Amino acid sequence: MGILKHGGLAQADYCRQQQLNAKTFAARLCEYRRVQPALPPPAFIPVQVQVPASEPLVLRHAGGHSLELPPGVSAAWLAELWRCLG
Repeated sequence: MGILKHGGLAQADYCRQQQLNAKTFAARLCEYRRVQPALPPPAFIPVQVQVPASEPLVLRHAGGHSLELPPGVSAAWLAELWRCLG
């Protein structure tokens, strides 16, 4: 059995800790991986933002989510937000 990505435990050890049937877990994990598309890791692209100080900054995600930030939000605060979200 392989190593889980989160926590570094072998699947058998993880299943034992969580009181799961290891064979069922492995089968469901295989099924999940087959159905889920392999997504590349997110990449951040450096940008320069030039917004009038009186206008809010609106960040829009392709999935339809958006975040509106107040006018004049500092670049340092925005950078910290990205670190927290990443």
